[in-house]
Amino acid sequence: MFKKILISNRGEIALRIIRACHELSIKTVAVYSTADELSLHVKFADEAVCIGPPPSIESYLNIPRIIAAAEITNADAIHPGYGFLAENADFSRICSENEFTFLGSTPEIIDAMGNKAQAKETMKNAGVPVIPGSSGLLKNAAEALILADEMGYPVMVKASAGGGGKGMRLVNNSDEMVKAFNTASSEAKKAFNNGDMYMEKFVENPRHIEIQILADMHGNCIHLGERDCSIQRRHQKLVEESPSPFVNEALRQKMGEMAIRGAKTVNYVGVGTVEFLMDKEHNFYFMEMNTRIQVEHPVTEMVTGVDLIKQQIRMHSGEKYPENYQNFKMRGHAIECRINAEDPANNFMPFPATITSLHFPGGKGVRVDSHAYAGYEIPRHYDSMIGKLIVFASNRDRAIIRMQRALEETIIEGPKTTIPFHLAIMKDEVFRSGNFDTSFLETFDYNPKNN
Repeated sequence: MFKKILISNRGEIALRIIRACHELSIKTVAVYSTADELSLHVKFADEAVCIGPPPSIESYLNIPRIIAAAEITNADAIHPGYGFLAENADFSRICSENEFTFLGSTPEIIDAMGNKAQAKETMKNAGVPVIPGSSGLLKNAAEALILADEMGYPVMVKASAGGGGKGMRLVNNSDEMVKAFNTASSEAKKAFNNGDMYMEKFVENPRHIEIQILADMHGNCIHLGERDCSIQRRHQKLVEESPSPFVNEALRQKMGEMAIRGAKTVNYVGVGTVEFLMDKEHNFYFMEMNTRIQVEHPVTEMVTGVDLIKQQIRMHSGEKYPENYQNFKMRGHAIECRINAEDPANNFMPFPATITSLHFPGGKGVRVDSHAYAGYEIPRHYDSMIGKLIVFASNRDRAIIRMQRALEETIIEGPKTTIPFHLAIMKDEVFRSGNFDTSFLETFDYNPKNN
């Protein structure tokens, strides 16, 4: 087992990893920018090293400074969390070259799954269902136009190196193709330094279902059920839950088997997520594989009782996952709401500010993952997430009621937040019915005066 782990991240995920390490009797090192000097992950780590000024490129994305911090503190492993360098193949490679265990994927797996077109071909060859589309990358807009005419509209043009909705465009007819392709490619080039594009048939009104997997170094791989992440705004998840109200046990096992097959094909090790789109007829198609811990991992932890961060650390240290995990059973229902410092009434404009007063909810079945506190100044340089509110109950209806109660108890004064928006979702009859898809928020009528 590792003696000391450096966490190359910030905010709630850094604090989450520190807590898991402390329970495993592992020393921790926090790295921080000058904007995060007073953040809780800095306070609760055993050691802390400042790695630069607020801009991410000079701190949390600065590989030489992170490696130097690991060297001077004698860390033996580096946990990247999610975002920043979590899926950066160069960082994974440099960690290994400097004899630090990277608590994430190998460079080869990151490259293979990070290239969406390559990942799709890999899964297709493994027998995992994929969305019909281009075979590999598209040369240009002209080739995209020819293929789309053959496939039939609507189609999606997507950045091969994309994520978070960037470099993605829906094309409804041939007149839109050239502009959509070039705009998406330009956006991808700016965001990911890679303008390569591929195409898929557009799956109308899908559910976004993802499967959590665990894979140890001994060739064993299991899944821990699904999460439904269909409540999204511009491809950014807002609410996640497990299990999905749209998935039965037979379908869960079938999707789980496909996720395991895909993971074993690339010799995956650690925690990971295989994401699928599912149509109204319950046909599902591989979308992508996230080779890291997910933001929404707590909902899986709540319904399975598995501590995913601890298990991730154990598997990367060479341990097998416990045999009883193979016979896991999902119990109850969990929902997560991402609480962001944004103004929902003003097109979700980021609202960095000092938190003047804060009270998080409590009681049975309520969990809060957050690095915020009264007096904390939310930096304008990073993601606007203040924390995650997670609830657990015996069934979905009770979980929704519990989430509504927890949201009403949450007091965050200073910044505007997404709490009123989440309250409106919990009260919405379509959401309560479970009969929704990724287009839910397109017709969702949010009136802040009612919440």
